[in-house]
Amino acid sequence: MMTNRKQLLIVYICLALGAWSASAGVSFSQSNGDANRTSRDNTTVQHRSEKTVDDSDQGSSVIASYYKDGKKKKKKSTAAEEPKLSEKQKATKELNEHSWVEEAGKHPLPYEVVEGKAVSEELAHWWKVFNDPVLDQLIDLTLKNNRQLEVARSRVRQGRLQLGIAEAQRLPWLDASGSWSANRGQGEWDSDQDAIKNLPIPDKMTRNVETGKLGIDARWEIDIFGRQKAKSRAASNSLQASQADLYSTWVSLSGETALQYMSLRTLQEQLRITEEDVKRQQEALELIKINYQSGIINELPVQQATYALSQTQAEIPSLKKNIAFTMSALSILTGTVPGEVDGLLMENTSLPAVDPHMFIGIPAEALRQRPDIQAAERRIAAQQQKTKAAKADLKPRFSLNGSIGLESFSSGGLISAIGKMIGIGPSITMPIFNAGAIRKNIKVQTEKEQEYLALYEETVLKAVGEVRNAVTDASQDHIKSEELKSAVESAQQAESLAQTNFDSGISDYLSVLDARRNVLSARRQYIMSRGQEFADTVRLFKSLGGGWEAMDMEQEAEADSHVKK
Repeated sequence: MMTNRKQLLIVYICLALGAWSASAGVSFSQSNGDANRTSRDNTTVQHRSEKTVDDSDQGSSVIASYYKDGKKKKKKSTAAEEPKLSEKQKATKELNEHSWVEEAGKHPLPYEVVEGKAVSEELAHWWKVFNDPVLDQLIDLTLKNNRQLEVARSRVRQGRLQLGIAEAQRLPWLDASGSWSANRGQGEWDSDQDAIKNLPIPDKMTRNVETGKLGIDARWEIDIFGRQKAKSRAASNSLQASQADLYSTWVSLSGETALQYMSLRTLQEQLRITEEDVKRQQEALELIKINYQSGIINELPVQQATYALSQTQAEIPSLKKNIAFTMSALSILTGTVPGEVDGLLMENTSLPAVDPHMFIGIPAEALRQRPDIQAAERRIAAQQQKTKAAKADLKPRFSLNGSIGLESFSSGGLISAIGKMIGIGPSITMPIFNAGAIRKNIKVQTEKEQEYLALYEETVLKAVGEVRNAVTDASQDHIKSEELKSAVESAQQAESLAQTNFDSGISDYLSVLDARRNVLSARRQYIMSRGQEFADTVRLFKSLGGGWEAMDMEQEAEADSHVKK
């Protein structure tokens, strides 16, 4: 009786420990669910366990917590070693202890920037600012059909499943089990025994023994030292990194689609200008031929005009070839068969009628939207949890095992019994000798933290550089465009004066041809500069991480529909 009480006491203790571990996990999920709802820096995910991310893992505080842990370790070292930091370590520490947004505005741009309005309100649907329905349709097609986005969605689905696997490890597992065995044997009775020597039984007999079991086995690892919880957090952070990668892919593809579209419109505008100039030259050549046939002028202007016309016409095939290549590139980006969207792209061949200069600016709050930065932060947080799980491997593991079922026994018709089977009890395992494998794994996971931290810092530096370059390009190309606009007007006036002088006999026809070439060249340069302005604006929106919020709101249902398939 005392033995049974001791066993029950052990079971109650294990159950209490398990309840304590489970309750800790539940309160963790609840508290962090609130944090995720109020934090816009993290990606919204549609899994019930995706909100199991620690508050200390949110946003750039991951990096701050990393250096905070480093400070705690340094306090344990000697006072003489404490202030010894290399210049590179000091710079890295300063970079990560401050917001990278502050770093973006810490140093002025090297050249004067023409100020425009902030773009935070346009970032969500930045392509809408161009007021171009064709561009809107192309970006919608890219979002629906692009294969790179499907790859990114698949990785998100994999992350959700991995999180489900990690969460399942924290719950009890039930397994159904069954077995049956039959043994057949022969034996001799000891007839010399007084108890059986007078019984009417043969000297030899065959005995059949059958046993069977049917039941349910249960096992539950009581996560006292947080090993399974750390794995669950790592999976949750990895899922958020995959979600951020999905948004990063969307930002990149939407930007590339817009850039190709602006390049196409620039080429089409150049083709239109060239064809217009060809018509003007053909009309002028006809007039010159009439004057030559009338004996007013000699043959030299005719040959000069013919040469200029042929030279201009020779430029048209190259423009058409580049237009065809750009259309094919847009078809690939939109996930359609090359040629399918050509009709859409030929409807309107002009650049958008909007001033891109008005959108130049760096809203500090918008810089935080870059999904590649958030993905890098999530990977650091995931790796930190993997390191915690590796450290927990040094600790003992407590488990609660149980079984319930039926057991039968039959022995040749002599004995036959069926009974119930119930068993429950705790178990503990602790590593003693593993040739240092566990500690080496801890060092490996720690080094991976350093790797992801370095990647995060590199991502931050690249992001700041991209924003600065985009703002400078947009501002300087705007100044260039304004100067080329004035150049076009001056070239047209010069052409008009040259034509007047030729008609008056003051100058030869060569000056007219030179003036026309200058007009055509100036108009082309101006169109290219205008196209570059729009491309700079697209790069600015892209460098600020624009567009992924729109995908979060509008395409989340579509991404989830892929999960249900």
